[in-house]
Amino acid sequence: MIAALVGWLAWRSVSWPLVHDAPLMHYVAWRMAEGAVPYRDLFDMNFPGVYLLHLAVVRALGFGDLAWRLFDLTWLAAAALAAAAFAAPWGRLAAGVAAGSLALYHLAGGAWQAGQRDFLLCPLLLLGALGVARWLERPAGDRRRDLAWGGLALGASMTIKPHTIALAAALGLMIAVTAWRTGSGVTGPLAIFVVGMATAPAAVVLWLALAGALPAWRAILFDYLVPLYLRLGRAAPNVYRAWIWIPIAGGVLLSMASALAAGRFRMRHAVAAVGVLYGVAHFVAQGKGWEYHLYPLAAFALVLPTAEIAPALARLRRPVALPFLLSVALTLIVLSGKAMAVSPAGWERAKADVARRLADELAPRLRPGDTVQVLDTTGGGIHALLRLGVREPTRFLYDFHFFHDDAQPAIRALRAELIRGLDARPPRLIVMFEQGWPAGGWERIARFPELAERLARYDLVRPGPGYRIYAQRDR
Repeated sequence: MIAALVGWLAWRSVSWPLVHDAPLMHYVAWRMAEGAVPYRDLFDMNFPGVYLLHLAVVRALGFGDLAWRLFDLTWLAAAALAAAAFAAPWGRLAAGVAAGSLALYHLAGGAWQAGQRDFLLCPLLLLGALGVARWLERPAGDRRRDLAWGGLALGASMTIKPHTIALAAALGLMIAVTAWRTGSGVTGPLAIFVVGMATAPAAVVLWLALAGALPAWRAILFDYLVPLYLRLGRAAPNVYRAWIWIPIAGGVLLSMASALAAGRFRMRHAVAAVGVLYGVAHFVAQGKGWEYHLYPLAAFALVLPTAEIAPALARLRRPVALPFLLSVALTLIVLSGKAMAVSPAGWERAKADVARRLADELAPRLRPGDTVQVLDTTGGGIHALLRLGVREPTRFLYDFHFFHDDAQPAIRALRAELIRGLDARPPRLIVMFEQGWPAGGWERIARFPELAERLARYDLVRPGPGYRIYAQRDR
């Protein structure tokens, strides 16, 4: 039943549009395919693994909505298989529920969750945890290759989001403690794990060094990302749609209690529990309350309870059995209901339509070789340029960098770079979106007088709502 429901929901999702963050990374990938270097030629805070995945997608499948759906569903299948592999020792039913519930969780998120960076982590984190769990179960056996590919998967996850180093460190500590307790030698297994973990990050750093992007990346990381961006848009801890997490949390707690009480708590349980704790830290540490930051938590919190499904069914008279099975059933029901309620014509479709409409408005005003500067975050401006195959005259994809902490030297330097770029290569058009991030509207331009003065040299040819188009005055 779960498999049939997941298949139907996956088929229904084929019409989801490419939207929100994904077009931004597609634009970076398109520029890279034309020879641009990330960070040096494109100002963005994401890690290189994200660009490489998008580059692989656009080269293999193209830029369209269907291509993105094919990739997202393929990645979802990989995540579901990784969840099933982790839960396999607990029985076929456990493996099926683990795979199905993770698939339902993703399909319940809607089009804007497709290919989100934290979702991309899921199969890599589960595979890394699986490799470590298999070694921990037989530390004296011939399982060191499991540490190698487990470390490799975790290292690949760090090229997407560096936060995963916390999970890798916790699993590394478990490896060291187990090796010490069993007397099998700490250095050997830990070295295999660390070397595997360092492979992908080292390869990515080497690529950036050869491309000449390391100085720009260092500047973005240490002059902007760490001191300024990490505290931008932070809010009080808030779990998006918390009611979904009530049965999930119940399943985790009841399964742990049941396994501990019955003496069934093993290394695989411990690894999954560490994954749950990491998922909580992953969400809280980022502090922005975005739903997709919950993906690592969901990956482990949906797998861990499946360990107790078979024991609970075998002994229904145990006090914890029925409440636990009820929590698992409620989790599946809640996720299924949310997934079936997702509309293919929701706000994501409206946002994709904005990008399409903007592209239609820009096209008649452009000549071959013209550039367009977009002042936007995720409203659809970059998506429109992607549809048209039009470049920006500067390396800035967004405009929010210029409107916070404007007394800081790093922000003043970014502002000066933007103005120099606009003066050196005046764009044919400038598009400004009304909605700023994390706040602000049209009034934010007054806080950047140099940019306001450049806009005054252009004619306002499209006054809104939603966005404005400024065009060079004909001479």
